[in-house]
Amino acid sequence: MDSSDKNIINGLKASDKKALTILYNTYWKVLYISSFNLLKDKEVCEEIIQDVFIDLWNKRQELEIKVSLQSYLYACVRYKVFAEFRSNRIMRVELFEEIDKRLQYTTPETKMMHKELQQHIELVVESLPEKCKRVYKLSRNEQLSHKEIAEQLGITIKTVENHITNALRVLRTSLGQILFITLFLNS
Repeated sequence: MDSSDKNIINGLKASDKKALTILYNTYWKVLYISSFNLLKDKEVCEEIIQDVFIDLWNKRQELEIKVSLQSYLYACVRYKVFAEFRSNRIMRVELFEEIDKRLQYTTPETKMMHKELQQHIELVVESLPEKCKRVYKLSRNEQLSHKEIAEQLGITIKTVENHITNALRVLRTSLGQILFITLFLNS
């Protein structure tokens, strides 16, 4: 951690609002861009960035940052972006499937978030029960209809729907794990 980071952290711990202003003015734009590249929702991204700085101010007395201030802030934003993926407000499977299209203006941080998210999704899909995994892949990777999948596998359309519903539920739930791991590894 460089001396300017230490000065800002010391200022925050001393309740110096100027330190918060410097921090905000230095990082808000790059943090906003990295979240917007994935979420494509101006209000949600503004709220995320605001929440990160409010949380930082509220926890200023307990700050124990061992990495650079920039890395710490990116980890905070990444946590909140993944929480948005998981929330009912914007959680849609299309978000997972079309995430490449959301990365028009990539930064190293959004590329890292994208890679982590893709790897996690692939691991989760591979951990599904065999029939469920096969149905999910036929639906998402090969773009087959429920009827086509049912015919190909010799099962009912309702069974196909149940497998897809189960796969999506597991994907939604599992994102909570990547949030924890990401924060733990980046702290």
